[in-house]
Amino acid sequence: MEERDRDSQRAWYVIHTYSGYENKVKANLERKVASQGLSNVIFNIVVPVEDETEEKDGKVKVVQRKVFPGYVLVEMIVNNYSWYVVRNTQGVTGFVGSEKDPIPLTEEEAMRILGSSGNTEKRPSLDVAVGDTVRITSGGFEDYTAKVTEIDEEKGRLKVLVGETPVDLDFGQAERV
Repeated sequence: MEERDRDSQRAWYVIHTYSGYENKVKANLERKVASQGLSNVIFNIVVPVEDETEEKDGKVKVVQRKVFPGYVLVEMIVNNYSWYVVRNTQGVTGFVGSEKDPIPLTEEEAMRILGSSGNTEKRPSLDVAVGDTVRITSGGFEDYTAKVTEIDEEKGRLKVLVGETPVDLDFGQAERV
């Protein structure tokens, strides 16, 4: 553990939690940081989530999904005490890496995960290919079936033919038949 004290640097670490306890672990850890004055060694605690559009009973709603169920990201300086506090927080089962020497995320990994975590709205996905038949679920052509002619994953849009009429739709306006 002396090696940990010599090499202590601020970095993002991944902690493993009981599934479904991610937000409780975050709250417990934030409480410990505040009550024990650890804000100089434990900086940020994040449960990575993304917005996902879901259709149920004909209604479209946005729900938050955990990107990594069972894991929480913690930006911290690892020393004996901070490691002990995090490791012994209720709901935490351990650090990712060896038990005594957690492995930090690289800066690129952390930015990629945090950049996609709740900061950008995820467009609805639609599992279709060019030539597939879809049913239009909203708009002027609601309940019509159409043939997919073009898919733009980046913009979350597709072009379809309703009979001979070309129609441009959002992914959320169609479902695979």
